[in-house]
Amino acid sequence: MEEFGGGTFGLSEFRQLFDQYFKQVKNFIYYKLGDVDAAEDIAQECFVKVWENRQKVKPESAKSYLYTIANNLTINQLKRQKVILKFLSRRPKLEHNENPEFAMQLEEFSLHLQKAVSNLSEKQRIVFLMNRIDSLTYAEIATRLGISVKAVEKRMTGALMSLRETISYKI
Repeated sequence: MEEFGGGTFGLSEFRQLFDQYFKQVKNFIYYKLGDVDAAEDIAQECFVKVWENRQKVKPESAKSYLYTIANNLTINQLKRQKVILKFLSRRPKLEHNENPEFAMQLEEFSLHLQKAVSNLSEKQRIVFLMNRIDSLTYAEIATRLGISVKAVEKRMTGALMSLRETISYKI
């Protein structure tokens, strides 16, 4: 396989980089996460970031830059998963006088809620969890993600609509 290289970092060099390293980067992420869909999404995001920063990236260091991005995005994904687990562990514990049937329904609902949150788009899920778990305001979320408050509002609206549809689940 021809090694990536060349003078300027243009579209043809980017295509060559993508063709040569996409599968390797996806596998690198998959080994860390164990989720092939998340690995593919993150690998695509890595290449988007390389393209967005192509003016700063030297062709000879593109592979290293790509793997650095992949590693950082994977760490961020693992942190998000940890937040979800923390949220689930915070739910109120059952009191001894509660009905066992209620306990079973509560557990079933909790699993349904977890699945619904995981099915949100990544952008919606991040905004939703930052707001509902970390109690961040829309302005704080916008600052941390480098987007507008309107974008945060749009993502949150989409997340809530999706959750309402998915969790029209009766206990």
